[in-house]
Amino acid sequence: MAGWNSDTGAGPLGPGTVTLVEGSSFCISLRNGDFRSGDPHGLFVQDTRILSGWQLMVNDQQLEPLAAETQEPYRALFVGRITRSDNYADSPLVVERLRDIGAGLREQITIYNHSTAVAACTIALGVQADFADLFEVKEARIQRRWQETRRVGGQTLTIAAAWRDARKSIVVRAPGAEISPDAIAYSVTVPAHGSWSTTLTVVQTTENSGREPPFLHPDQNGLSPRDQRRREWVAKIPVLHMGNGSIERTLRRSYDDLGALRIEDPNHPDRVVVAAGAPWFMTLFGRDSLWASEMALPVDPSLALGTLQTLAERQGAVVDPVSEEEPGKILHEVRLDISSQLSLHGKPAYFGSVDATPLFVMLLGAVCRWGFAKDTIAALIPHADRALGWIRDYGDKDGDGFVEYERLNPRGLINQGWKDSWDGINFADGTLPEPPIALCEVQGYVYTALMARAWMAYDVGEVPLGDELTDEASRLKKQFNEQFWMPERGYYAVALDGKKRQVDSCASNMGHCLWLGIVDDDKAPLVVEHLMSPQMFSGWGVRTLGSDMGAFNPVSYHNGSVWPHDNAIIAAGLLRYGFVEEAQRISTALLEAAEFSEGRLPELFCGFSRDRLIAPVPYPTACSPQAWAATTPILLITSLMRYDTHVSRGGLWMDPVLPASYGDLHITNAPLAGGRITIDVVDSIPTVLGLPEGMSLNRGHRPWMTELVEEARLRREF
Repeated sequence: MAGWNSDTGAGPLGPGTVTLVEGSSFCISLRNGDFRSGDPHGLFVQDTRILSGWQLMVNDQQLEPLAAETQEPYRALFVGRITRSDNYADSPLVVERLRDIGAGLREQITIYNHSTAVAACTIALGVQADFADLFEVKEARIQRRWQETRRVGGQTLTIAAAWRDARKSIVVRAPGAEISPDAIAYSVTVPAHGSWSTTLTVVQTTENSGREPPFLHPDQNGLSPRDQRRREWVAKIPVLHMGNGSIERTLRRSYDDLGALRIEDPNHPDRVVVAAGAPWFMTLFGRDSLWASEMALPVDPSLALGTLQTLAERQGAVVDPVSEEEPGKILHEVRLDISSQLSLHGKPAYFGSVDATPLFVMLLGAVCRWGFAKDTIAALIPHADRALGWIRDYGDKDGDGFVEYERLNPRGLINQGWKDSWDGINFADGTLPEPPIALCEVQGYVYTALMARAWMAYDVGEVPLGDELTDEASRLKKQFNEQFWMPERGYYAVALDGKKRQVDSCASNMGHCLWLGIVDDDKAPLVVEHLMSPQMFSGWGVRTLGSDMGAFNPVSYHNGSVWPHDNAIIAAGLLRYGFVEEAQRISTALLEAAEFSEGRLPELFCGFSRDRLIAPVPYPTACSPQAWAATTPILLITSLMRYDTHVSRGGLWMDPVLPASYGDLHITNAPLAGGRITIDVVDSIPTVLGLPEGMSLNRGHRPWMTELVEEARLRREF
């Protein structure tokens, strides 16, 4: 999940950092609550760091961290103590910092005195604001030096900065403080066995805006807009109870993280999309947001619709080598407030993704099944057709029937599939292929996109279009199985290079092809055998690259690590081809891995074998929370439930194969066809209450798009 200025994961945060997320805002701090200047810490609002330093000193001492508890995705409690100047082990002074973030920051500081004597305390808070762009901080390349002015007024400190024509400022409100341009200070006496408390706020301002930060509580008993937003999210998502308490906790954490990663389209405040991940990718990514929305359909289908609508409005219209925009193409990444000097030659959007465009059509096909209004879907059909136009006219660069990528400028991403690190695609001997590169999973995405659009055509009586798309998909599947399959190795090439040579490394990418149905039935057993081999399966999940490959490194971003979302897609594919035990094994391994990180799966973890290390090893710069990882437990469980719907066919399908160790499952408030249903799974037997009128429960799997298309053609012939 690289941004357009980087081919690797995020910059190092260091151990013990705490990340809070609210919409497109996020905050990174040490475990004592401080932001340390010089590190990638701070409060970021709309991709700008509005607070780069926030250091609390009590009696000239930094806080010794005791605990840092994230109470909500946007709220944390930091507990520390003041060390004694006489070096005694224990201190009677404990400091709590209750922090909320949103469009700004609100922090309540409380000092508790556990001594029998009063305590005189001097409190000082250092405040810095460098207004650096996200990329500057992430890549440790801050280039600009803003001309800063500081102004004290009553109980406020205003820090304003100018750089060329840009103007930015923040206001720090500190009631009761002694404020100077350099610091905010308090001199207080804390009574014996008593406490002292104060609340500070920080908000970004503009020349025409002096309003209070919207995350403040309106009154003593009221809810902040952010808490209200969370309450509304909780009210609309399913409520889940599971016999296995650990798995239940992981799923609930997934719901929380998914809620925290929702951001609003600035042009449509009522339209919500999914940001890619915290801390560095709190923005709309084509591939990431599409996949996360697909995986989260059973929890909140409206996320998928909002993502499609937002990406459709930003669909490529012109040929621009700088941003790699092309007509019909779906963007890779869009930024909200990046300086024109520091983004890719002044472009707020970057289109260097080979897979977002077919994934857009794939997701539209899935959304069609979930029962949205016909006119809502109809408005997106032209965008799907433009996307298919891009696949034919620009994606297939040499006319060989496969979609390839090659970056159009030297600052773009070298690799433009989901493994987008510079060395993420390689031969078995570790050498790198020359572009243009055709990835195996991308051909599967295109195949599924064609089938989805064919079904949409048949569904409204556009038979010639449906036939044309079906034939195109059939040719692609035949050609794929002829040119990507390596019979001497028993698995698919991860790619074809610019000379049409098979890139022969054993990689997880082919696992995506299982879910997409492009794999020939006779080849599936061998694919599964390799995916579940000791070289690929670490014990915690399927590695991105086999341990016997030349580029393997268990501590790499894409060459031997384990990505939860990758595994969830593979598990779904295993189930499609009937490999239930293997899917259960992957699901159980990942859900057990989540236990080591308080129920939250990270973006990725290292690929060390489980029989060598008893706990999954964190990848140092993994995003957490991250959209794909947050939706992974959802896809794992719904896949094992074999839970899916096709509203226009009046069907809900469920045929559970949940392992006995997961226990019974009870879900209320699950969205379906504009209503809410209750699901119980006891001993793998499902029951459903509250089915909307015209809907029925069916056992077995929901008919695949390939089956629906074939059915439509047979009906016409007979």
